[in-house]
Amino acid sequence: MTTISIKDNLVSQLDKLPYDLQLRVLDFLKTLIPKGVEGKSLLRFEGAIPADDLNLMSKAIEENCERVDISEW
Repeated sequence: MTTISIKDNLVSQLDKLPYDLQLRVLDFLKTLIPKGVEGKSLLRFEGAIPADDLNLMSKAIEENCERVDISEW
């Protein structure tokens, strides 16, 4: 029994699919790849926004995010 790598096996199976299904596999594969950065790397920004500004932002979110403007669209 020969050992075939996962990558070679994937390519072999992918070659058997029609083009539209290959695109679906590619789209699915892209969803599996982590995006962004680890939270630890963002700790250097802790405290960068003054507490007063954070309070103002929180208040604006609470006051405006649940309000619907029916004539907006």
